[in-house]
Amino acid sequence: MFGNVWRWAGQFRQSNKNIGVDWYQIPVGLRNLLGDANLWVELDSDSHVDITVRFHHRLVQIHPFPNGNGRHARLMADPLLENVFEEKRLSWGAGTDLSKTSDIRRKYIRALQAADELDYKPLIAFAQSWVI
Repeated sequence: MFGNVWRWAGQFRQSNKNIGVDWYQIPVGLRNLLGDANLWVELDSDSHVDITVRFHHRLVQIHPFPNGNGRHARLMADPLLENVFEEKRLSWGAGTDLSKTSDIRRKYIRALQAADELDYKPLIAFAQSWVI
């Protein structure tokens, strides 16, 4: 995650991409996500893994950065599960480099696309899998 850091790291994107909210809506999208996540935690009506995976998916959908959004979303989801719910972090494909083209990355992308259609089961399965 922290090797070969981009010069623009930590700065929101300044243009629209084929995925994500319009660039100028990123701060509002993030604020809304954090408000929703607070409510999900407070209501505690879904499993903690479901909440964590939904948080991850929404963060990827916002797509705040030019690159590295999946890595960032996984990095942010784990503390939610560990620090808020006091549960073990998710495996997210067990150490596979999801930034490189592979069958496992394609499964991850398909799981995100299923979540776009409100079917979170493939993404939950992927997040909990050690061997895909």
